[in-house]
Amino acid sequence: MSHDHEPDHTHEPPAPVTPDDAGSQALAEALRSSFAIVKVVMLLMVLAFFSSGFFTVGPSEKAVILRFGRPVGEVEKVLLNSGWHWSYPYPIDEVVKIPITEIQKVNSTVGWYATTAEQELSGEELPAGASLNPAVDGYAITADRNIIHTRATLYYHIENPIYFVFDFVSASNTVQNALNNALLYTAAHFNVDDVLTRDVAGFRDAVLQRVSDLTEQEQLGIVIDQCEVQSIPPRQLLDVFTRVTTARENRNKILNDARSYENQILSQAGAQASSITNAAAADRARFVESITAEAKRFSDLLPKYESNPSLFAQKTLVEMMGPMLTNVQDKIFLPERADGKPRELRLMLNREPPQPKTAPANP
Repeated sequence: MSHDHEPDHTHEPPAPVTPDDAGSQALAEALRSSFAIVKVVMLLMVLAFFSSGFFTVGPSEKAVILRFGRPVGEVEKVLLNSGWHWSYPYPIDEVVKIPITEIQKVNSTVGWYATTAEQELSGEELPAGASLNPAVDGYAITADRNIIHTRATLYYHIENPIYFVFDFVSASNTVQNALNNALLYTAAHFNVDDVLTRDVAGFRDAVLQRVSDLTEQEQLGIVIDQCEVQSIPPRQLLDVFTRVTTARENRNKILNDARSYENQILSQAGAQASSITNAAAADRARFVESITAEAKRFSDLLPKYESNPSLFAQKTLVEMMGPMLTNVQDKIFLPERADGKPRELRLMLNREPPQPKTAPANP
């Protein structure tokens, strides 16, 4: 009996691994590892991306989140206060920080001759040249058709950030344009002497008022704190303006000296007039007082005279003659007789002179 034997594959050894299969397996392992690393990196990148959306707003700032160019939030919640906040990172969201208490500064760009910031800091100044160059030199024309150089610096702070940020492409440029307008407009309404010497403060205040009016009309949402204005004559005519200024100062000095002398003379005259008036008033008071005293004395003597006029007259005569005849050797008084008849007076003219008195002898 014959038996057919079929091959038994259960105990056959595995086929040897070819080099191509080993490389594929290693590549697959590497890809799996790379994908894991990529996933971790992507996760970290996503975390970093969203973490970058955190930002802080300072105590003197307000912030606005713009999502694709439009503010996020309601009207009253658009502005973010100080503290930590989060937004989608750029380019989805954009954070605009607005300094609301920081003083902003803007300089005029018209009215001044050509110069650079470096020259301003170093104090270096280019020669003036024979005349102005309208292509580079700025200037302003005054009301009396004179040319001056003038410039201004404006200091302000933001009061309404919504108006300042969203209503203008560049609000700071609008402020600068308003300042330029105010500088040229005000110069055209002032005479050159007022701008340079006579009314410098008035010119500055007029520029400030003009800037305030323009910014209020445009609703820029700012508050102006200060405005500084500097004005000088054209450098080509500096000597002429200097002579005019010197002559004006000399004229003012002479006028001031004259007014001072006038005030001094008027003060002295007033003092003298007051002294004379006071002396006259004092003399009048003394004279009136003396007359009043004399009148009172005569009023007091009137009853005595009325009681015995003759006796009163004799007594008064004796009182008056006494002081008058103080140095007279002999005094004779002949009162009137009661019967009205004259009295007889006999004088011995050759009498012996009186003997001098001798001192008594000592015992």
